[in-house]
Amino acid sequence: MRESIRIIGVPIDLGQAQRGVDLGPGALRYAGIAAHLAALGFEVEDAGNLLVPVRDVLAHEREVHFLPSISKICEAAYQAGRAAIEEDFIPLFMGGDHSLAIGSIGGITHDAPAGIIWIDAHGDFNTPQTSITGNIHGMCVAALVGEGYPELVNVGRPGRKVKPEDVVMIGLRELDPQEKIRLRQSGVAVYTMRDIDERGMGRVAREALARLGHLDRLHVSLDLDALDPLEVPGVGTTSPGGLSYREAQLLMEIIADSRKLVGMDVVEINPILDHRNKTAKIAVELTASLFGKSII
Repeated sequence: MRESIRIIGVPIDLGQAQRGVDLGPGALRYAGIAAHLAALGFEVEDAGNLLVPVRDVLAHEREVHFLPSISKICEAAYQAGRAAIEEDFIPLFMGGDHSLAIGSIGGITHDAPAGIIWIDAHGDFNTPQTSITGNIHGMCVAALVGEGYPELVNVGRPGRKVKPEDVVMIGLRELDPQEKIRLRQSGVAVYTMRDIDERGMGRVAREALARLGHLDRLHVSLDLDALDPLEVPGVGTTSPGGLSYREAQLLMEIIADSRKLVGMDVVEINPILDHRNKTAKIAVELTASLFGKSII
């Protein structure tokens, strides 16, 4: 029996200020994500997009950073992830901004824990008290470990969804001042770009998996801004000095070798800022590698 993947689009652009990431699911579909996964031998079901209100009709939520709508969308993502796991699918969430991960990761951990590999230029570990911008896509991991807005912490089920020690972050290079302090004290494993520069991606990736070795399930949350903007110009929040294409590919290949993958997020693709859908095409290639595509 072939393994099955369920594609779930979440065209949310409410968690951050830059418009355009709501077009990400369409860009990934246009880049052929379903066909690439089917070519690897998977049964692929596209469940379409979750319902996300248009930002322009939510002016009354602007002062609270769209918190009510984000919490509802994350609840829908939670239930979609939970249902996919229960029905023996691997859920592949296509964003949209990274706030969707509050729901997706909550859903895939509903019945059993999972290690979280958070690939991102940013830590997303702010709370409302430490955030400089107030943007909720910068609070995802904090909410998942039980800190921040109760409306987000309690999405799907009350309280935290993952333990800090079950989270590994890779590719970080841009953190707010208070966020740095919070991460140092958190128990989350962090591999910055300096770690990758000094030690190499192969060593970092294998050490990250070893840290999560006590878990038999892994969820990968890939923010395309983890890569250098010279590689992927169409992202929600650019940050120079990121992963090269080959570093990102190697990371995906090593994670794939673990055969523990139970879910994935692909987020923050902004086609408005892209060149000929380059960023979505690279995202599709990285996704295929994570699901087992190999050179030989």
